[in-house]
Amino acid sequence: MNGTPQPEQAPEAAPAPDAAPAHVPASAAAPRPGATAEAFRIEGARALVTGASRGIGRAVALAFADAGADLALSARNEDALKDTAAEVTRRGRKAVLVPGDFARPAAAGEVVDEAAGALGGLDTLVHNAGTLPVDSEGAPKLAPLQHARQQEWDPVITVNLNSTAALCRRAHPHLAASSRASLVLMSSIAGVVGTPTMEAYAATKAAQISLARSLAVGWAREGIRVNALCPGWTRTDMTAFATEAAPLSDWLMAHVPMGRWAEPEEAAWAALYLASPAAAFLTGQALLLDGGVSVPDGGLAGIPKPASPFAEA
Repeated sequence: MNGTPQPEQAPEAAPAPDAAPAHVPASAAAPRPGATAEAFRIEGARALVTGASRGIGRAVALAFADAGADLALSARNEDALKDTAAEVTRRGRKAVLVPGDFARPAAAGEVVDEAAGALGGLDTLVHNAGTLPVDSEGAPKLAPLQHARQQEWDPVITVNLNSTAALCRRAHPHLAASSRASLVLMSSIAGVVGTPTMEAYAATKAAQISLARSLAVGWAREGIRVNALCPGWTRTDMTAFATEAAPLSDWLMAHVPMGRWAEPEEAAWAALYLASPAAAFLTGQALLLDGGVSVPDGGLAGIPKPASPFAEA
């Protein structure tokens, strides 16, 4: 130091107590719900739900409407969506139909654009639409990989994985403009545990978990939370082939420590949690809603399991 007098420096102003750090965008600042019940409300949120005509997707749409959201509803069959839309409006919330078949590559982007246009933006996307390999009559077709054909694998990759990437890509600018953005990818316990005869489906569901983790990290500083929800065996139209076949249903339930099928509403409540302020610090996670299936060997209980009906002679 030399002896030259230095001008006095004005003291730095202390940051406001609730101000977010300078490197975090305002959209990433934590919400401040006034009460616990409010933490699970999504009043006025603009949400797109795919696969909303039945099963888990329909249950998600109704749960979100009950929690205060306005909905854009997507599925292949527009007529089938009308019942869900009527239930949403009966709950006093807005419902717009944005049908699209994700087997067509351009459909995902079109659905997002229509939904954002109709709702004036997007705060939440719950991507629930998905498929299993099907036979010529549209019934689920289960077969070990070595017996499955490529033409049965490809549609599953297109609908379950490629459309997921396309939806996320197109939804990104809308979510980045939101102050409470949340993206929920409906994966499956099949993406976490071994699922013989369902390899195509399981592979795409595992990929959705990986994508959710990568996007969560990549988009966190934009205030976008991304999580995967992994339901276990849930009673829906897609699983009717199992719920209506006693030997198969009994075998599957023998692997569920809680010993029962989940109901669509239970998955919907979990999705609502992930999209709500209650989960404001939760991102990049795969929430396993499986009745204990993912616990190795059923935990310490070591639940006895009957022989697999899929075992080859």
